[in-house]
Amino acid sequence: MLERLLDDTLDRLEAAIGRVSPALELQEVGTVVEVGGGIARLEGLPGVTAEELVAFDGGGLGIVFNLAPDAIEVMLLDDRPELSAGSRARATGREVDTPVGEALLGRVLDATGRVLDGGDPLGTLERWPVERPAPAILDRAPVTVPLETGIKAIDALIPIGRGQRELIIGDRQTGKTSVAIDAILNQRDKGVICLYCAVGQRGTAVSRVVDTLRDQQALPNTIVLVASDADAPGLRFITPYAAMTMAEYFMARGRDVLVVLDDLTRHARAYRELSLLARRPPGREAFPGDIFYIHSRLLERSTQLVERLGGGSLTALPIIETQGQDMSAYIPTNLISITDGQVYLSPSLFHKGFLPAIEVGRSVSRVGGKTQYPAFRQVAGDLRLAYAQFEELETFSRFATRLDAATRQAIEHGRRVREVLKQPEHRPFSAGEQLVVLKAVNEGLLDGLPLEQIAAAETRLTRGAQQRLPALCAQLDSGEPLEEAQWQQLLEAARAVLGEAAGAAKGGPDGIAGETAGTARDAG
Repeated sequence: MLERLLDDTLDRLEAAIGRVSPALELQEVGTVVEVGGGIARLEGLPGVTAEELVAFDGGGLGIVFNLAPDAIEVMLLDDRPELSAGSRARATGREVDTPVGEALLGRVLDATGRVLDGGDPLGTLERWPVERPAPAILDRAPVTVPLETGIKAIDALIPIGRGQRELIIGDRQTGKTSVAIDAILNQRDKGVICLYCAVGQRGTAVSRVVDTLRDQQALPNTIVLVASDADAPGLRFITPYAAMTMAEYFMARGRDVLVVLDDLTRHARAYRELSLLARRPPGREAFPGDIFYIHSRLLERSTQLVERLGGGSLTALPIIETQGQDMSAYIPTNLISITDGQVYLSPSLFHKGFLPAIEVGRSVSRVGGKTQYPAFRQVAGDLRLAYAQFEELETFSRFATRLDAATRQAIEHGRRVREVLKQPEHRPFSAGEQLVVLKAVNEGLLDGLPLEQIAAAETRLTRGAQQRLPALCAQLDSGEPLEEAQWQQLLEAARAVLGEAAGAAKGGPDGIAGETAGTARDAG
């Protein structure tokens, strides 16, 4: 009985083994011969292709950077101490990709999908390649819809449209990141998805940005993508491309997206570091010859899609750092030629306390008034002319001992225009608030006030307009044009508000200055 059971079992095993047909999997394996500075040199892998993803023993990843007859050079995406000469590497047959989807909103992560905010892992998400072709010309629509930043100097004088690439440029510590963050904060109720990409920034700086977004309730609508200065140069290089891929996911679904790239100076330096380590021939300022191409192929991906593709848009705000106000350096001139304009932040204005330190004369938007609301166009022309004349006259007045009355009046008016363009950090203004104040200063209603009382008068104007003319303010917020009678109605309300302030000033020693203190107490 036992023998028969054993024979039956053996017969079944032999039949099962006969049905198995083992399939051999052919896999190329390479060997690391040298590691250093974020670059690994490999031998083997004869079938690997350029920009292919390579996996190392221990879980490390890299991207094929150089293909030479005797070796392959791979830029590493992470620093792993266990990776050394003799480690094995295998080709994955795919290009580097990044996670995309709604689950990324409100999270802080790196380009590979590793979570950095201490929350739960992302789980299984759709992944798109970080390098994707830019939309074709026939897939692009004209840029006509404004992207409201909430910053008076930008929305009125340097308008940005959805789908535009507007460069933010200036020396170190002039408020470039603050301008970009204010633009993100202003999208909280505009239906625009935001993505803040930090390349080569210190961890403390990124942490302050995340805290600001969280405190201002803007983080749930924002993705924060980080490659710090302590990360491998390969990860710093691919991070902006991963940010654009994440944004393209939403754009392909008909959404409007704002991407802040902070900053491309450090991105260019990371690429220079990799290129020099890979022994590529250096050019101007030791940058490789294709440094222009790495930024042009990145920023060309921002656009306004046509309606048949969903009508989504991707707006890019790349940030670049100058040294000694030199806008003619290699990387700044490259990016100025790629983008659709620039917002220049002046160190001299910053040190004088004119914040945001936007120098209107050196800033430009090549899209121009096509992206402005009609009401803004009605106000911005006179404002731009008055400010340009003021800047010329102010420079001239330094060399003149006596000025005629008209020149003095133009200078005083210009100083109040500049004072009105000052704005607290992280306090974006709605379109209606901006237009009320700008129309009032255009008409000279603030010319009789001392400069130190302009901020208080501005607060009174915005509050008074909302209380007296709520329907008209809502019309301004929605972008609808105003008739001449409506403008006159707005000006009459402004005169009434300022008249009440003047009456209060006569009745007490503080006047409008007291309003400033009261506003500060309310904010506290």
